[in-house]
Amino acid sequence: MPPATESAAPGPRILITGGMRSGKSRYAESLLAGEPQVTYLAPGPRPDPAADEEWATRIVAHQARRPESWQTIETVEIGTALRTHRPPFLIDCLGTWLTAVIDSLGTWELPLADWESDFHDQLNDLVDAWRSCSGMAVAVTNEVGWGLVSEYRSGRVFTDLLGRINQEIAAASDDVILVVAGRPLRL
Repeated sequence: MPPATESAAPGPRILITGGMRSGKSRYAESLLAGEPQVTYLAPGPRPDPAADEEWATRIVAHQARRPESWQTIETVEIGTALRTHRPPFLIDCLGTWLTAVIDSLGTWELPLADWESDFHDQLNDLVDAWRSCSGMAVAVTNEVGWGLVSEYRSGRVFTDLLGRINQEIAAASDDVILVVAGRPLRL
């Protein structure tokens, strides 16, 4: 796919948030259903189907819903993809991006202070690319803080960081939509 051009018309940047299994991805896909081509950015870690059959099944279901004309790019480098591919974009999901970033840094068990600046460099790159994105862009994320506080440090760090990501991407978005029980609510 050729790179995006400077003359591309700017479009809205929309963040879709909500709880797990709330219908966020389906709603995000519906916003782009009329587009002949979409660049679908899948930033999560690729599971081993033998090790996690349920997660692999979810990925297959997501793939089956996408029109054949949509280009899927599996990458943690979302900022680079937003700069080098053509809109409209659908990022699904920022939570899986965070998981892949922490995996790539090899830092699940290290103190946050040891790797927080590396994480922020990657987050700043993502937010800058999101802000400068030409054409329509939709990002899906999980809302955090509506459940129990994790008993594990890694779970608490993940929740804290995803909360930061959500706030920064929301601040750089034209619209934020919360999906609850499949129903979109504009924030």
